[in-house]
Order: sequence, then structure tokens, then C-alpha cells
Amino acid sequence: MKSIWTGSIVFGLVNIPVKLFSAVNERTLDFDMLDKTGNAHIRFKRVNEKTGKEVPWKNIVKGFNVNGKYVVLDDKDFEKASPKQTKSISLESFVTLDQVDPILYKNAYYLNPAKGGERPFTLLERSISQSRYAGIGRFVFRNKEHPVLIRSAKGVLILHTLHFISEIRNPSVYQVKATTVQKKELAIANSLIRNMEGVFKITDFKDTYTARLMQLIRAKAAGKKLPEPKKAVAEEPVSDLFEQLRLSLEGTKKTRTAPKKAAKSKAAKVRKS
Repeated sequence: MKSIWTGSIVFGLVNIPVKLFSAVNERTLDFDMLDKTGNAHIRFKRVNEKTGKEVPWKNIVKGFNVNGKYVVLDDKDFEKASPKQTKSISLESFVTLDQVDPILYKNAYYLNPAKGGERPFTLLERSISQSRYAGIGRFVFRNKEHPVLIRSAKGVLILHTLHFISEIRNPSVYQVKATTVQKKELAIANSLIRNMEGVFKITDFKDTYTARLMQLIRAKAAGKKLPEPKKAVAEEPVSDLFEQLRLSLEGTKKTRTAPKKAAKSKAAKVRKS
């Protein structure tokens, strides 16, 4: 796979040549927009809203609205605003991961050593892995400077670009006005959470929508029909919160004891045989 960026990690006085690869490959079905009469492709034109005429690319400029008037910028203006182009990822400090709120994470990339950087790269990866710290720094990528975090996971260095704090909406706007919660409700809710404790495995989650959609496409292509999906049933509003919590807790107790009973009965059969 071809790297999307090459440069170096600057770690103190150490310069580590590296290559950057995208860590995420989002898979979505690629649909074309068609005219339902004859399935002809839809084409989009750049049209002047006043004259209705198509505008060639060479006549299109970028403008920013300031108090109702457009300020037009050219390539030189964007160059003046761009950060100084560098080919390095500068690590400025090391922090524990719990200091970085997950909401700040943006895009993920894998790092590999470039030629000549294998030994210092391995040293950095092992140091980060053993210390359980993450490197924090900055990185100019695609004409924009990004805060970055570099961490180790299963022997691989992963670079995360981070959002600026100005990009994060103020959570106080979305805070719900506090309502009274009874102690017994809180106690049983905590018990329910403990009973539902598990181990996170992303492999447990499957993209069933895309699979179902592809199944439908193949069926239609073959002239077949799939059964109609079941209609969603509207949930009734909560009437007795405590009773719902109690029944939920009872349900989790049954699912936890069932496997143990099955294991015991199986063991008993083995002993008898």
C-alpha cells in the first residue's frame, strides 16, 4: 500500500524517518444518481444563479461573506495563511491517555519506519508501549496544522489527528435539567450496570445494513423479491421506572446463571459416563 505522507518524527534530538498510512477504510456502496426515465446519468453543472448560464472552472473564485459583501481570495492569499510546510511530526510532551477526552479524536493513521528509521522507530514504539504514555505534538498535513497524539497498540504506532477545542460544541448547551432520582432507583440501576458488565469486542458488531442492502441488490438483479421488513413498534413511555429496572435486573440474573447451570449439568453427564 502506498503511503500518503513521508517525513519524520522529531523526538527530542532524535529524527525518525516515517511513512504515514490511512488506518480507516470506510466501506459504503457507491450509488449513481439516475433519471428514473431510462436510467440516464444525472450530470451537475456550475450555473450562475443570476444569468442561468454555465460557468467554466477558470471563472470560478472563492469568496467569504463579510457583512453581506464577498471578499474574494486567490491562491496567493491561501498560501499566506497556510502554516509553514514541514516534513516533521514534532512531539512536544508525553501524557497518559486518560487526559485526552475521546471527543477530541479525529482521524487515525498508521506509522511505519522509512528507510534508515527502523531502529529508532522500534525504540520509540517500545518506549511508548512500556510507559503507557502517548506522544502529543503538532503536524502540518494537507495545508493545515493539526494537534496530534501518537500511541502504541499491539506493536503498531498509531497517529490520531485531534480536533481544536474551538471545533467542539459547548456541552453545557445539551445538558438536561436535573430531575429527582430516588435512591432505590439509583441503587438498582447501578446493580443492573454491574450485571451487564462485559468485554468490548468490535468484532461483535456487524454492518448488517450494507449486507442486507447488497442482498437486496442481488435479488433485484436476479428478478427476485425479498420479504418486507418488519415495521418498528413505537416504545411506550416509561410509567413505572423502578419496576422496569427491577424486571431488567431479574432478566440479567437469569442470563448469567443459565450458562453456569448448563456447564454443571454437562460436567455431571461426563462424570456419569
